Amino acid sequence: MNATNRTALFATNDGFIAINGAVKLQIMDLLDKRSCSFDEIVQTTGKAKSTVSVHLNDLKKANLLRESVDAVDRRKKNYSLASKYVACSQKPLDTHYYQSLENFSSTFSSETDFFQNVFCAFKAGFEAQGIDHNPIVKHIGSDIGKQIANTFEQGDFFDSLEEVRSFWKCYKLGKVQIEDTDPLTIKVKDCFECMSMPVLGHPICSFDEGMLEGILYKITGERHSIKEIECYATGDNHCLFIKV
Repeated sequence: MNATNRTALFATNDGFIAINGAVKLQIMDLLDKRSCSFDEIVQTTGKAKSTVSVHLNDLKKANLLRESVDAVDRRKKNYSLASKYVACSQKPLDTHYYQSLENFSSTFSSETDFFQNVFCAFKAGFEAQGIDHNPIVKHIGSDIGKQIANTFEQGDFFDSLEEVRSFWKCYKLGKVQIEDTDPLTIKVKDCFECMSMPVLGHPICSFDEGMLEGILYKITGERHSIKEIECYATGDNHCLFIKV
């Protein structure tokens, strides 16, 4: 969530709310990772307590965060998100969108190839309009991953990783290899999400990140953060995901 000249969208029970301003976005980014005390927010932002208090009150009035009294020391207040980070603005880049559209001027080798190109065109289309849609795509991927995990046998952690590999293979999502388990490192060849994309200079497989996070949550009962560090869109011949 880059705060420089950016506007971020957060979903609440009342709909979307747009937020800008470096301090507010820094606070929301911090709370998106974990709940924090008032003092932690002051220390992280480096702003005066009075300044932080004003921003927190603004965000609370907008129903973007919730305030609670510390269970140990009732003089202290803790803050957590009451909203969901779904998108932010970015510099529009339409080159990749028009490149992806050109693929539809020729025939496709299979239904999978067609839908893969449709998926890529959607991603590039958001980019062309100056919208970073990766946060909401990752949320949706996580929700789907949790449901996918319900179809797995109730084996141990390693059995479940094998089921991830089998699921990706069955539905032609890619060829999964478990490179390491500490930290968990997953390599995907022929990734459906990005293999048809041109080199963009940054990883783009937020849907896969979300699915893997959702699956791991259902398997372990704990929240995990999955980050893609290598991607076809960065010029690699595979995608590489690591638990951070």
